[in-house]
Amino acid sequence: MVGLLGPNGAGKTTTLRVLMGLTQPTAGEIYVFGRRLVPGSPVLSRIGALVEGPGFLPHLSGLDNLKAYWRATGRPWEDARFDAALEIAGLGDSVHRKIKNYSHGMRQRLAIAQAMLGLPELLVLDEPTDGLDPPQIAEMRRVLQRYATDGRAVLVSSHLLAEVEQTCTHAVVVNKGRIVASGPVEEIVGESPSVLFDVSDPVAARAVLDRLHGVRVLPESDGQLVVDTNGTARSEVVAELVRAGVGVDRVVPRRRLEDAFLALVGENSRGSGDR
Repeated sequence: MVGLLGPNGAGKTTTLRVLMGLTQPTAGEIYVFGRRLVPGSPVLSRIGALVEGPGFLPHLSGLDNLKAYWRATGRPWEDARFDAALEIAGLGDSVHRKIKNYSHGMRQRLAIAQAMLGLPELLVLDEPTDGLDPPQIAEMRRVLQRYATDGRAVLVSSHLLAEVEQTCTHAVVVNKGRIVASGPVEEIVGESPSVLFDVSDPVAARAVLDRLHGVRVLPESDGQLVVDTNGTARSEVVAELVRAGVGVDRVVPRRRLEDAFLALVGENSRGSGDR
């Protein structure tokens, strides 16, 4: 799963439109799966997309909308893989209800299911969580993670940096039409001297950490154990805790993707919704 990030006007949606053959680039060429992309390229059948809304017919059921869409592609019926796409999207019996009775979250899930028809190798999504509440966003995360298996990939444009950090394996950051960073999310976030430890016994852990040279336990943040390792390898700190009989459940660098993003594109992006 790859997150495409950038401030408003950075070129995210334009990039996705060019990738889908909806907008012609002023220069350069696009290759998808090693094949040059031109309007009507057969390689487009290997891509599913949700860019700028799905355009459902409100008087039809969700399933009938999907069938109408697939019929319009002219591709063989058996290639649609309706059952697999609907199972991944997790719509259940609601797929038989009319679209006009759908909530916004259900419409987004159906739009994702439509993009998944045929189980394309690449799924391209522009702001798939736009307008969703936190539980719906969490469910959308699970839907996309279920899809990005068996060799399939997802490219998602999003302004929700925390969500990208939880969902995506890689990210590309664009600013003013240029790539300013790309690679695994943890590499873009970078090393952080401050680390959050989830441990079985915080009191015992604090006593161990206080004995380590240069390691400093920071004031508690929401009851969690936050440590400035001050150059000491995290693996060494974990080893000391384990030797003392303290269970270590999770070790998380405190620097977030948002911190790296703002460092790359500038603080003025914060006020524009980090799009």
